[in-house]
Amino acid sequence: MYFVEVILPLALAKTFTYSVSEAEYDYIQKGMRLAVPFGKSKIYTALAIDLHQNKPTLYEAKEIHQILDEKPIVTENQIKHWQWIATYYMCAIGDVYRGALPSALLLENETLITQKEAVFVDESQLTDDEFLIYQALQQQSSLKVQDIIGILNKKNVFPIIQKLIDKNILVLQEEMQENYKPKLVRYIRLHSKYESNEGLNDLLEVLKNANKQKEIVLTYFQLSASEKKKPISVKKLVEASNSTPAVVKALIDKEIFEDYLLQEDRVNFTGASNDSQLQLSEAQQKAFDEIKSSFLEKEVCLLHGVTSSGKTEIYIKLIEDYLATGKQILYLLPEIALTTQLVTRLQAHFGNKVAVFHSKYNNNERVEVWNQVIQNSEKAQIVIGARSALFLPFSNLGFIIVDEEHEQTFKQVDPAPRYHARDASIVLASFFKAKVLLGSATPSLESYYNATTAKYGLVEIKTRYGNVMMPEIELVDLKDKYFRKRMTGHFSDVLIEGIITALNLGEQVILFQNRRGYSPLLECMTCGHIPQCQQCDVSLTYHKHKNQLRCHYCGYSIAKPTNCHSCSSIDLTTKGFGTEQIQQELTQLFPERKIGRMDQDTTRGKFGFEKIIDSFKNREIDIMVGTQMLAKGLDFDNVSLVGIMNADNMLYHSDFRAFERSYQTMTQVAGRSGRSEKQGKVIIQTYNPDHNTIQQVTNNDYLGMYKEQLYDRQIYKYPPYFRIIRITLKHRDFDKLKEGSMWLYQVLSQHLNIPVLGPEEPAINRIRNEYLRTIMIKIPQDLSIIGTKKTIQKILNSFDAVPQYRSIRVSLNVDFY
Repeated sequence: MYFVEVILPLALAKTFTYSVSEAEYDYIQKGMRLAVPFGKSKIYTALAIDLHQNKPTLYEAKEIHQILDEKPIVTENQIKHWQWIATYYMCAIGDVYRGALPSALLLENETLITQKEAVFVDESQLTDDEFLIYQALQQQSSLKVQDIIGILNKKNVFPIIQKLIDKNILVLQEEMQENYKPKLVRYIRLHSKYESNEGLNDLLEVLKNANKQKEIVLTYFQLSASEKKKPISVKKLVEASNSTPAVVKALIDKEIFEDYLLQEDRVNFTGASNDSQLQLSEAQQKAFDEIKSSFLEKEVCLLHGVTSSGKTEIYIKLIEDYLATGKQILYLLPEIALTTQLVTRLQAHFGNKVAVFHSKYNNNERVEVWNQVIQNSEKAQIVIGARSALFLPFSNLGFIIVDEEHEQTFKQVDPAPRYHARDASIVLASFFKAKVLLGSATPSLESYYNATTAKYGLVEIKTRYGNVMMPEIELVDLKDKYFRKRMTGHFSDVLIEGIITALNLGEQVILFQNRRGYSPLLECMTCGHIPQCQQCDVSLTYHKHKNQLRCHYCGYSIAKPTNCHSCSSIDLTTKGFGTEQIQQELTQLFPERKIGRMDQDTTRGKFGFEKIIDSFKNREIDIMVGTQMLAKGLDFDNVSLVGIMNADNMLYHSDFRAFERSYQTMTQVAGRSGRSEKQGKVIIQTYNPDHNTIQQVTNNDYLGMYKEQLYDRQIYKYPPYFRIIRITLKHRDFDKLKEGSMWLYQVLSQHLNIPVLGPEEPAINRIRNEYLRTIMIKIPQDLSIIGTKKTIQKILNSFDAVPQYRSIRVSLNVDFY
């Protein structure tokens, strides 16, 4: 008897045993996908993780249906890593498998299949079964796997579908495809032969009798004098001189002007275009050497460099070193927006050795990168990605960079596995004996604590690249400004003055407001009623652009009411403000300027980020308004002013990390200012200019913030001194949930002699019609975390065995962020 042990892509904690023939037993390798029956009629794509001859005792092993791969698509190190994630983050191994594999590799009964557009199909090359599927797709646009089972009248259709996908005839149903062609703008410049003084005399001689052409040339000189840095577009020149494109064309034909397209700007990244000519500054070189010597003793090193200190150049130099040894490199970023900018920089340096992997890529592109990584291909020696890139099938990993390691987006919230990419990557590196570099201008307290207690190496850079000054930070007291009536909308006179000064110098401005939409509340002035979401315990956010009220938790939306739902009064007003409202106020204050907005609403779609970042970089946008997406390591060389619209709404969150996060966000946003020669400026509007955290940001006092927060964390039993596991319980029946959560809390308190807090109603205690309760478990550093987790798991298993509580959904968040 021969058996194979498999993982199923379901939220199941255990593996399952299936029987195989001797030939299959010899053929199957760990990491191959198999189609297996599960339950009464379902077939799943399972992953083989072990082969053995031990018959299962509790059930009769079913036979597998089919082997889907010719060689493994998952490596043994990956399986080891997944098992670590499942154990450490207390989730099902099936959840990890499902989260790790691109969905195109996980065929399921419900998967939708469509025919690939514009592909020539040679019908004579198809088998009978393939032809039947192909024919059915001529009649209707898409089929479910279930339908194909009906058409072919056989249960096992996965291999046939897989063959058609390999032949490039079928694709799995894709989200909407966007074909983004970067906007090519035509710019104009004077021909080099006319740039000297003698050249100008010749030019005036040439144009002696052509008045229209002469006028355009003079306008060009005026524009280039007034807009010191900006390139001049053809459109702008034609508008400014009240002329026509035909006249400009005549000047280009005469070789007085040259036109060029500013798409080239994206690829010719200045500074690293000559391949290995990247010169590190003295401070960078010192940091580079310190990192290398730290790696001799320690596996992990923290690079704490102020914003704009040139951390990316150091990463590039380190990547060069590891590439030379033939190793693979993983470069993790917290935000897809950052990959956009970085890919350009790295491709300019390493050509096509760079592959990108994140959720905005479609199924087929992700599978392509997966295959390149497993084959250790040239094309994917450096992989850049958001947290999911951690799951790629590396075979020869040598170096991991976790940039902006403090970012909370590295922690997955929902669905399981709720892993933290920074911590999981350190474990992954240990399997390969690889090194990890964590980089940040504002490290998380945990990482800095680990670095100061000598668990990690620590390297610091205190100056900006090119000795540019740190930005000057000015605080504006909103109480005082409102009292003196010096506010226009949400802008103080100081901020408006700053914006005008920057714009007049041809520089760009970034404004930060950590809330999207127009305003978070719509209130009735007569009875005080605020429209709430029907399914969640939150007020609806008003989005003016679509004229609707939306719930940011479940997506529920209604048209903006004209009168109050409660008392029918028409006196409705908005409270608070989001990015949309700031954008609108700016349009009224600066009608002639181009104002962009970057938040979740404007960056949907595959190329959402590229479009906005490109146009800001190419200086087509003067003022950019955005949420925390803007705070993460983007590099714009022409931004001289950053405004934080309201610093207080970050400070007062019911979260033990609120002050640390506020410090990080404000410092990071401030760091976008003045990144080239000139000192930048930051204006922070706040009702509490004397608040400790805001003072620490103003003085760029990371150590002050670190020490103050560490002191609090020790007293109140929080990380890094205690590890936190948060248990969330969900159910539609309020009373059943209350009773169940109380039962669980009491059993946990009795069996664990460590702090267990709860069961608490969170601030938002109902989402999607389910009520929530949370229990917090605090585990001190010196206690065995493995033993504690085993006890918790046992208690949860017994909770699940109580019949009346079985319907309560329980989720665990280990190392709660």
